[in-house]
Order: sequence, then C-alpha cells, then structure tokens
Amino acid sequence: MARYLGPKCKLCRREGVKLFLKGSRCGTAKCGLFKRKVLPGQKAGARRVRKLSDYGIHFREKQKLKRFYGVLERQFRNYFAKAERKKGNTGENLLILLERRLDNVLFLLGYGFSRNQTRQEINHGHIIINGKKVDIPSYLVKPGDVIRPVNKENSINMIKLNLNSHKNGELPSWLEQKDDGLEVHVLQLPSRDEVSINIQEQLVVELCSK
Repeated sequence: MARYLGPKCKLCRREGVKLFLKGSRCGTAKCGLFKRKVLPGQKAGARRVRKLSDYGIHFREKQKLKRFYGVLERQFRNYFAKAERKKGNTGENLLILLERRLDNVLFLLGYGFSRNQTRQEINHGHIIINGKKVDIPSYLVKPGDVIRPVNKENSINMIKLNLNSHKNGELPSWLEQKDDGLEVHVLQLPSRDEVSINIQEQLVVELCSK
C-alpha cells in the first residue's frame, strides 16, 4: 500500500519538483515525491487527470517558484517589480534576486537542513554579515559580503553540526567558504545557470506582466 504523504510532500508532488520543504530527507530515497506512485482511494487508478489550461501552466510555474524560496504573494510581487526595473532579462533578474536571499544562501552553504531552518536561525540572531547582526531572512547578499555565525558557543556548535551533515553538498562558484565553512565570502552575483531551481521563468514573467 502506498505510504501517506504529509502536506509538505503533497506540495512537491503537486508542483512536480522537489521544494526541499523537509530538508535533507528530500535528497534521499525516502523523498515522498518518488515513494508514492498512486493517489489515495480504491478508485485512484480510474481518476481522470485534468489537463491544465494555458493559465494553469503559467500559474503553476509561479507557485512552484514562490514555494521553493518560501515567499508570499506580496513579497513575490515586490521582487518582480524590482526585476522589471533592472536592465536585462526580467525572468533571469527575478531568479537571481530570489537566489540572493540570505535564507537561501545559508541553505546552499549547509547552515540548515531546509530554508525554513535557516530562516529561523536568522530570525533568532545567529548570523552576522560584515560584523553586524542581520535578522532579516530576505536580506539580499552582495559581492564582498562576509557571513559568519555570531561569536557564541551555541550558535557556532549548531552551525558546525549542520555543516558536518552537509559535507557532500556542492557549493556554488559565487560563494567561498573559509574557516571550516564558518566564514563565507560572497564573490559575485549568481548567474542564471547557478540558480537552484529548474523552472521556466518566462512563463512566470508572462503571467505577472498581464
């Protein structure tokens, strides 16, 4: 019998992509996105799969992007407006802005098992940037920024524990770790090829531009 999926795994299945809402479990064979092969109920196999409309396809890409980075609608609209004002491709600008969020950067570095956890670390004042405490998860990192945990034993031990569990993670080329990973330097802005999520950003731009 197929295993029951929790609400977080259901989101991944609905969007058809790993959102890493359950942290490191999403990178293992236990990931609910792949474990469940059928829908619940005796007549699951007979259920008709609804074909998405053109709007539905565009809307799904947008929802996938929002849930992956954990932003709300109003935040997303602000990011999109900022991306439109920048020179260059609006879709790429949008992805790069979201990728630069501090909670996302810490997740990529292995400071937490999920973006929710790194968001909590930031909110609780465990992170400093350029020597100053930052408690805003949406802070956009920029070239030259130096990120560290605060100089407190519990903060450092917590980050070290998470880093040890993330040893096999691949570090983006625009970030550099020093001091056994406890100090991070932002070398440059990420490129489109280095964005964490696989998405058709043009569909999102077309929807939000209407």
